[in-house]
Amino acid sequence: MSELTSTKPYMIRAIHEWCVDNQLTPHLLVEVSPQTKVPMAYVKDGEIVLNLNYSATKDLQFTNEAVSFSARFSGVSNNLYVPIGAIKGIFARENGQGMFFEVQAEDGDAVKKIKNNEIANKEKNISSEVKKTPLKLVK
Repeated sequence: MSELTSTKPYMIRAIHEWCVDNQLTPHLLVEVSPQTKVPMAYVKDGEIVLNLNYSATKDLQFTNEAVSFSARFSGVSNNLYVPIGAIKGIFARENGQGMFFEVQAEDGDAVKKIKNNEIANKEKNISSEVKKTPLKLVK
């Protein structure tokens, strides 16, 4: 018997449809990896939450390999691509009901690198913000 396909993409589609049918707002929790195409400015701790409501997306497509769509961030249109393996969960914003998954192990090291880069960038930003004061010591 050949290897069965993963149930994960089917569950993601089902929870999305359930949210829409019940007038809830479906959100996708994504563990960002090098294969993930999302606006990095909105990534926090290596994760991003994306609104998958039809009113917030354009050309939303679910395949067994990925979720892809266009969305606006601060008025700028972005094409997003999220591999199924990077999806940590899909849930309704209003009540938190949904389904959560484990991220595929092969992306784990890449996610750690992204998180470490974010921390390093934040430290650089903080140190560049701390400037010498123009005050002088008066005796």
